[in-house]
Amino acid sequence: MASSIPLRKLGADGPEVPALGYGMMGLSQPVYGSVSSEEDKFAMLDRAYELGARHWDSSDLYNDNEETVGKWFKRTGKRSDIFLATKFGFVKGKFPQLDSTGEYAKKACEESLRLLGVEYIDLYYLHHPNPKTPIEDTMRGLKELQDQDKIKYIGLSSVSSKTLLRASKIAKVSAVQVGYSAFELDIENEKGTKLLETCRSLGIAVVAAMPLGRGILTSTFADNTPLDPKDMRPAFMPRFQEGNKEKNVEIAKQWRQLAESKGCTSAQLAIAWLLKQGEDIFVIPGTKKIKYLEDNCGAVNVDLTDNDVREIRKFAETCDIAGGCLPPNFEGFTFSDTVEEGHEN
Repeated sequence: MASSIPLRKLGADGPEVPALGYGMMGLSQPVYGSVSSEEDKFAMLDRAYELGARHWDSSDLYNDNEETVGKWFKRTGKRSDIFLATKFGFVKGKFPQLDSTGEYAKKACEESLRLLGVEYIDLYYLHHPNPKTPIEDTMRGLKELQDQDKIKYIGLSSVSSKTLLRASKIAKVSAVQVGYSAFELDIENEKGTKLLETCRSLGIAVVAAMPLGRGILTSTFADNTPLDPKDMRPAFMPRFQEGNKEKNVEIAKQWRQLAESKGCTSAQLAIAWLLKQGEDIFVIPGTKKIKYLEDNCGAVNVDLTDNDVREIRKFAETCDIAGGCLPPNFEGFTFSDTVEEGHEN
């Protein structure tokens, strides 16, 4: 099947990468309910490959995800066809303990390379900085890995504009991954340290995580479909909790009506709108079901006019979603500063 997913340049001088990729957290972590069997995981990766969603986003935090991807590479021989991103920073087995030192970056990278069964990682992210570790320390470790050709490009996640500016003085950052959706616009304003503006001033790509708002921007949520009993969202995410969920279902229904007026599904509208925010935006929706993967990829065929984009933004800015997208104890976790070098104590 020929891919219709467009390629975009990752950063000012990066490679051409599929604008719409595949976020793999849900494939291996029970955030959205029961984890699929290994064969079902392989079937998902096969279909993502066929559809052209070959920008894959993993992490050493996502249970056996790297190992699964490594097995897929071994059985298909298609490593060179995939733009592979993974992350480090959360200490394995000790969540949410963080280690973003340069030494830990090198240690974590070696383990990811081993599990993936690859010689290099295309895009290696710091998943989340430890505020007590200067970002300069992290970047020197990542630059060393890059100089050794163990990673091709450096990415950061969950950083503030200030931290990103400091990091960029040590080595080139090609991408920043951050929550960005029609219902999560913080990177555009002061709450998100104007991170989008900072990325653009530095020629850094933005990889939009959670582009479907953890599922709120889907028809499934609009239908108030019962969740898998093992789904973790109601326990940890305020938007899915009683008192907030009912309000958000009504907003999701309005979003679906807007999508239908544009001739697409709720998820497709969310993805298509993000892709229209600029050629520097990449979107990595996740799912563990092939039918939703296919639906997501169909977003590249949605043709939004400038008036459509403005109409959708007006809705997004005024819809008043109830509750946060992260647990209360993780508020402020998204745009992190790190201690200035030389002031660690």
